[in-house]
Amino acid sequence: MGIVELLGLAGSVSLISGWRLYLTVFVTGLAMRLGWISLPENLQMLDALANPWVLGISALGALAEFFADKILWLDSIWDTIHTAIRPLGGALLALAVVDASDPVWQVVIFLLGGGAALMSHGAKAGARALVNTSPEPVSNAVVSTGEDIASGGLLILAFANPVAALIVASVMLILCIFLVYKGYRLWRKMVSSGS
Repeated sequence: MGIVELLGLAGSVSLISGWRLYLTVFVTGLAMRLGWISLPENLQMLDALANPWVLGISALGALAEFFADKILWLDSIWDTIHTAIRPLGGALLALAVVDASDPVWQVVIFLLGGGAALMSHGAKAGARALVNTSPEPVSNAVVSTGEDIASGGLLILAFANPVAALIVASVMLILCIFLVYKGYRLWRKMVSSGS
């Protein structure tokens, strides 16, 4: 795997971790356990994800997140709790994928992976908070199901074609930055009108 493919895989799993950390860990571990993906030597550190304990805990987390994300306001509470967990998980996954031997690059990859996960998490949490203000109850489940499908699709793409996944992840990261910016402006507008 070349540097572009490694960056594509690292960027994708980091970004997806901001939405669905447990699903990302579970699918990656399951794919390795079942032999769907074979890791190059520099990624053997990720073998820990195929451990039955890690698979079991991440499956329980993914299941809990699947249901928590469909319930109005519980999804925002879940997102608040995971504000520190998802970016850290994304940073560690990116670091494990790239496995740079130079300590400077380890810090750079850790920060970029965590930043991507934090940005996607912020966009998700902000968008979900806005969806929760909708008077009808269906939009929450629809948005959550869309996130499930997008996360699963991007994970499959990341393993099948990391370069294409890097392109998709880059576009999605730009969209996340835009959403966070718009959310911040909306928040400022609401605060200034309430003063």
